[in-house]
Amino acid sequence: MAAVLIAGAATADITPDGPQFLFGYPHVRRYSTGVHDPLLSSALFLSDGKTSLLSVANDVIYVSRQTARRVRGRIAQATGMPAANMMITATHTHSGPLTVDALSNEGDPAVPKTDPRYVEQLENGIVRAAVQAFRNARPAEIGFAIADGSCVGTNRHDTAGPSDPEVPVLAVRDRDSRAFVAAMIVCSMHPTVLHENSTLVSGDFPAVTRHFLQEHIVGKDCPVVYHTGPCGNQSPRHVTRANTFDEAARLGQMLGRSIGDAIGSIAYSGDATLGCARAFVDLSPRDFPTVAAARQQVGMATKRLETLRQSKSDRREIRTAECDWFGAEETLALAQAAEEGRLQAAVAAVMPAEIVLMRVGPRVLAGWPGECFVEFALKVKAQRPDCCVISMANGELQGYLVTEEAMQKRWYEAMNSLFSSPEAGMTLVNVTLEMLRDQGAT
Repeated sequence: MAAVLIAGAATADITPDGPQFLFGYPHVRRYSTGVHDPLLSSALFLSDGKTSLLSVANDVIYVSRQTARRVRGRIAQATGMPAANMMITATHTHSGPLTVDALSNEGDPAVPKTDPRYVEQLENGIVRAAVQAFRNARPAEIGFAIADGSCVGTNRHDTAGPSDPEVPVLAVRDRDSRAFVAAMIVCSMHPTVLHENSTLVSGDFPAVTRHFLQEHIVGKDCPVVYHTGPCGNQSPRHVTRANTFDEAARLGQMLGRSIGDAIGSIAYSGDATLGCARAFVDLSPRDFPTVAAARQQVGMATKRLETLRQSKSDRREIRTAECDWFGAEETLALAQAAEEGRLQAAVAAVMPAEIVLMRVGPRVLAGWPGECFVEFALKVKAQRPDCCVISMANGELQGYLVTEEAMQKRWYEAMNSLFSSPEAGMTLVNVTLEMLRDQGAT
C-alpha cells in the first residue's frame, strides 16, 4: 500500500530585539541600528507514517554544532521524532547577528564575542517553529522542480568558473484544499548583496525571494524554507550594480520569478516514501605556516590592497583584494593558535562532522556542515543527479572547505580554512556517495 504523506510548516521570528553585532565582514564595528526585514526560522515537517523528517532554515550566518544539538534534543522531546532525522541550517546572511565565535577572528578587535542572549533567542525560535510545524501536519501532496538561479550570482573568482545555477524546489500542498503548505528551495549562492556599510538587520536577497513567493505564488501565510547550497566560492559580486537594498530586491525578485515559474510546472503526488541516514566523519586540520610567514603574507596582501585603492581600480577587483587581506589576517590568527597549542580545542568543538541524508520520494537532500566550494557538491551531483547538497547543516566548520586550486592560489577562502583541503571536502563527497550507494538514504 502506498504511503500517505502528511506535512506541516511554520515560522518563528528570530529578529534580535535590540542592537546586535552584524557578522560577516571583518575589521568593521558593525552594530545594527534597526531592522530592514525580519529574520525568520522556517520549518517543514514531513511524515509517511513510518519515517518523519524535519528541516529548519534560519536567517543567521551560522548555526553552531552545539546549537543544533541542543535544539534537536528539545524538539525530539516535544514531538517524539528522532533527533537524527532533523536538519537545522543557516541561510548565511551577512546582515544578521554573530552566532559563533570563530578562532580565525579572535585577533580582530572589531569582532566581539557572541551574545548568549541572542543565541538563546535563536534556539527558542528554532524549537518554536519546528514544534508548530509538527503540530500543523495534515494530509499533503508534494512535487519537485528545478528553477534557474543564474540571475543571482556567479563563481566569485571567475564568472565562467564552476557554479551550480540549478535551484531545486519542493512544493507542498494540502491534499484536500490544494492550498500551499510550504515551499522549500536550495540556492547555492552567498547572500551578500549587502556589505559592511549596511547596519540594518536583513536576510539579504533570500528574504526578498521569500516575500515575492508569498506575495505572488504560494500565499502570504505559506512558509518558504530557504536553504543555502554549497556557495563557498559563489557570490553576487559580478552581477550586482550596487550593494543596496534596492539591488537585493532586484536579484531576489528575479530569483522569485524563476522559482514561481518552476512551481507552476509541478505535478503533485500524495504518495512519497521518506528515508533518513547519517554518518559522522573526522576531518584533519591543515598545516599552518609559521607566525612569521603569516605576518609576511599579511604585509603583502595589505600592500596590494592599498595599491588598488590608490589607483582607483574596479570595485570588484578591490573587493577581491580586501577578501584576500581578510584571509591573510585570519591565517595569522590560526597560525598563532596552532603555535600556542589552542587549535585542538577549536577542532574538537566542530568534530566529528555530521552528514545527513533525507530521502523525499525520488529526491535526496544531503546536509553538510560548513562552507564548501561548489565543486564538491557538483561531484556528488555528477554521479547522483537525484541528490541535492545543502550546506551549513547541523553545524559549521570554522571556515571553508576548498579545492586544490584555491590552496595553490592562496585565495581568501583557503586562508580562512581550518581543515586540510581538498581532502576534507572530498571526504564529504566520498562518504555521501557511499551512503547513497550502500544505504540508499532509507
